[in-house]
Amino acid sequence: MFGLTPLGAVHTALSLIALVAGYGCLLRHGRVNAPTGLARVYLWSTVLTCLTAFGIFRHGGFNVAHGLAIVTLVTLAIALLARRTRVLGRLSPYVETLGFSATLFFHMIPGLNETFSRLPAGAPLFTGPDDPAFKQAVNVVLLVFVLIMAVQAWRIHKGGATAGQPRPA
Repeated sequence: MFGLTPLGAVHTALSLIALVAGYGCLLRHGRVNAPTGLARVYLWSTVLTCLTAFGIFRHGGFNVAHGLAIVTLVTLAIALLARRTRVLGRLSPYVETLGFSATLFFHMIPGLNETFSRLPAGAPLFTGPDDPAFKQAVNVVLLVFVLIMAVQAWRIHKGGATAGQPRPA
């Protein structure tokens, strides 16, 4: 379906799970916060999405998408390190929150390209990652995420290190 290999279909399913969980956290808590169950779903589905990306070579060998998977894994590791160790002191909540939000943005780049270079069927919106319309779409999504991350940083600054923690149910 849509030219996906079995691994590509698994990869796509995992990325969709990650996106739903990540946006669910963002809407519910204002951030992807590691102590919640939904955030754990986001974290693990993102890790598995990145790992399955290494087996996909639709565009030849190692490419920018593989590099983005590495950047995503490193960013997740740094965000988790900041959360668990507070090694960065007062910057730890910022690094954790903004790191997780950045990984959600990273999902959007290949997600937009792969989705809209296939859909709508027969008349896709983008021809690929070099399409100017794709680049404009990524810029719009980047602007939205910069605004979201600015609000998150402001909330942390306003409320201290515990800002953005999950609200009691």
